[in-house]
Amino acid sequence: MAGKLYGVGVGPGDPELITVKAVRLIEAADVVAYHAARHGRSNARAIAAAHLREDQIEEALIYPVTTETTDHPGGYQGAIDDFYTESAARLAAHLDAGRDVVVLAEGDPFFYGSYMHMHKRLAGRYETVVVPGVTSVSAASAALGRPLMERDEVLTILPGTLPAGELAAHLAGTESAAIMKLGRTFPNVRAALEKSGRLGDAWYVERATTTGERTAPLAEVDPATVPYFSLALLPSPAAAGFGVDRTDREGSVAVVGLGPGDPRWLTPEARAEIAAADDLIGYGPYLDRVTDRPGQRKHPSDNRVEAERAAFALYLARRGRRVAVISAGDPGVFAMAAAVLEVADDPQWKDVAVRIVPGLTAAQAVAARVGAPLGHDFCVLSLSDRLKPWSVIESRLVAAANADLVIAIYNPASKSRTEQLVRARAALLEHRPPATVVVIGRDVGGPAESVRVTTLGEFDPATVDMRCLVLIGSSQTKAVTAADGTPRVYTPRHYPQR
Repeated sequence: MAGKLYGVGVGPGDPELITVKAVRLIEAADVVAYHAARHGRSNARAIAAAHLREDQIEEALIYPVTTETTDHPGGYQGAIDDFYTESAARLAAHLDAGRDVVVLAEGDPFFYGSYMHMHKRLAGRYETVVVPGVTSVSAASAALGRPLMERDEVLTILPGTLPAGELAAHLAGTESAAIMKLGRTFPNVRAALEKSGRLGDAWYVERATTTGERTAPLAEVDPATVPYFSLALLPSPAAAGFGVDRTDREGSVAVVGLGPGDPRWLTPEARAEIAAADDLIGYGPYLDRVTDRPGQRKHPSDNRVEAERAAFALYLARRGRRVAVISAGDPGVFAMAAAVLEVADDPQWKDVAVRIVPGLTAAQAVAARVGAPLGHDFCVLSLSDRLKPWSVIESRLVAAANADLVIAIYNPASKSRTEQLVRARAALLEHRPPATVVVIGRDVGGPAESVRVTTLGEFDPATVDMRCLVLIGSSQTKAVTAADGTPRVYTPRHYPQR
């Protein structure tokens, strides 16, 4: 009978972290195999050394190349592929002879481990058992005394070999992360952390759980001292000391767009900014859309105190706090970005960093629900006359109508402001035919979503409230019925010659 193949994780370095099952299998094996570089030393063997027998057969699988160049005709990958094939053949010979083979794997066999290459080549031919081990990521988290994630936080595992831009994109879209395979990739990883704005949160862990363990803020690490067996860790934001004033660090303000309502429309960058914040500031209903996190402070306020909200955010940031000012939709479209920048223009806030994190805006969401009404030139107007006179609004409506632009109308009505939309419709009818296509989207992306397609002549302003967005088509905007009976609205990309 053929022997059994065992892929056995021996943990990150401390021999006491080997599982009981791993010890039993190592001690009973006929053959113990392990991978090693040309020097012949194997971390996995060193961890398991106390459980090896003198009469066991040892198979040292020595890599022909690691980071150096090779004259193999297939290059580096060709040399490695040949090595794995030859190593699998050596193990297969023992298995065919009826010997049980344990392949030692540092950490976990299926977590960036060399064992998986043996598994792919042999598991279909022999009975195989994989024994998990403690990963280096778990060990690093324990070494720092910081949890990886909690509740609905997302942990992302990344190889440091990715391009810096790709790494930065992933880092901007996750709360917690571990970046493996440092060594020569360390400068690239550091650049990605800096580009994503996460460098200040990153920790460096080297040879976790061993006598050579080293931890430090990653920004303070000398690249020349970084070995391959190290990683970068962004721990759970909930463990980052929230609730504590940090006058020893530079605070910042991020104005973050949540999108119109559907959580799937929250961008990875916005999610990461919210997760990393010490304080969340915003209109109460918008803050309610953000999941509560232990230690994170929420500061809800009325929707008519934008300047005060902005000043409070800048004040907290100057005290070393990371502040996220929460907006619905996109913060730069009739939302908090302009308010924060207006207040930040005061010299007293000149040293406070402010950045804007975009979000999906309501006009895009409503347009997508019906097709592509914004497929040609369009403009965006707000009917709120709280901060500008109605005469300005009306003149802009008329100008947009005369220019034959599709018009996206924000803030069309409220409980105390009902006549503006009536007057806007009347002004538009003086310049647009009654058959002009109109789309009304209400609470798009939310639980009470509704979308209606009508015409300017049939449009009833009384059916619109503050949660609506209204799209007024151009002379070219078309409404058709799709095969499933739903309306489809689009504005052609080509405009007729006049």
